[in-house]
Amino acid sequence: MNDLTQTPEMLIATMGARARRAATEMAMVPSARKAEALLAASASLRESAARIILANRADMERGAANGLSSAMLDRLRLDEARIAAIADAVANVAALDDPVGQVIDEAVRPNGLRLQRVRVPLGVIGIIYESRPNVTADAAALCLRSGNAVILRGGSEALESNRAIHAAMVRGITQAGLPAEAVQIVPTSDRAVVGAMLRAVGLIDIIVPRGGKSLVARVQDEARVPVLAHLDGICHTYVHAAADPVMAREIVVNAKMRRTGICGAMETLLIDRAYPEPEALVQALLDARCDVRGDEGVRKLDDRVEPAQPGDWDTEYLDAVVAARFVSGMDEALAHIAAHGSHHTDAIVTGDPAVAEDFLNQCDSAIVMWNASTQFADGGEFGLGAEIGISTGRLHARGPVALEGLTTYKWVVRGNGQIRP
Repeated sequence: MNDLTQTPEMLIATMGARARRAATEMAMVPSARKAEALLAASASLRESAARIILANRADMERGAANGLSSAMLDRLRLDEARIAAIADAVANVAALDDPVGQVIDEAVRPNGLRLQRVRVPLGVIGIIYESRPNVTADAAALCLRSGNAVILRGGSEALESNRAIHAAMVRGITQAGLPAEAVQIVPTSDRAVVGAMLRAVGLIDIIVPRGGKSLVARVQDEARVPVLAHLDGICHTYVHAAADPVMAREIVVNAKMRRTGICGAMETLLIDRAYPEPEALVQALLDARCDVRGDEGVRKLDDRVEPAQPGDWDTEYLDAVVAARFVSGMDEALAHIAAHGSHHTDAIVTGDPAVAEDFLNQCDSAIVMWNASTQFADGGEFGLGAEIGISTGRLHARGPVALEGLTTYKWVVRGNGQIRP
């Protein structure tokens, strides 16, 4: 049990030392045993549903008293169906292929040395997140399946819910013989603990923030530990002159309106000046109850379009709002994306394969798409089973980060007595 009288630095040092010991053990746990532990954790979540709902009720009451919005309260709320979905997600992770021990590539040198690059766990992962208590179980399951230990720091609004979910997870994994210290949760809502985690060099190997822009910005600004994150999801759809009008209209509306609050939602629509049916694109968005903020050319298409301001091109709305402008060809589209995008997900709609390939090769984003909605920017949709987040950085992992993204590799060299001349 952690002593709450400790300073934030002492608390994280204690938790980090325990996590390091657990990570050493987890790295050697066979795949089948990890899967067994996650299935036990899934069963424990189901058995603990009443306790979790009771804890969640306390969070909901406190959140309402503190003026949380209806949207935030909905994210926070747990019921039997949502807990069952959380348990299902943990069981699904158990069924995923274990990346640990996979041979990435191998070669034999002229001197007979055999070299392999083999996947190994990252070690100790710190997850800092907000609002959604399901992240407690999701993140723990992904870290365990990939052979890591994890330190969880959830938002204060879900403190009791997170504790109850964590307790259920630990009951399950310890029944299967895994160390309880492989999944730890910070026992306090003190914001200073976040700073201590960000400075925990040597104790925590990587930090994954999951939350709003202010949280991610703080983590990226203050961290001395490596960070796996994306700050914004300013995603673009470029409708090329050779796009099929029916396809373009369906993709554009879906990319914006299917779910406006996810990071893969389209925030800016770029329309080629040579595209023959721009009015239909704009009208379809407006008819779907999306506010359109356009440049002068787009405003002429429909009097419901509001004038775009300079800041609109750099805004992640996460709402039924889109910025739209005309561009004179792909070069201008790519220049706009380079100037205003966030290297998350960008798409082209065109019937010209050569143009599409040029876009896919030249657009410098973590995910690039041809004739598809940006809403597909999701680990589950990519067949990865689950994701811990989407990384827009250039190092380690990029795009949806699933189990492989929670591993690194080491070189394994086998010889038969070679010495270097």
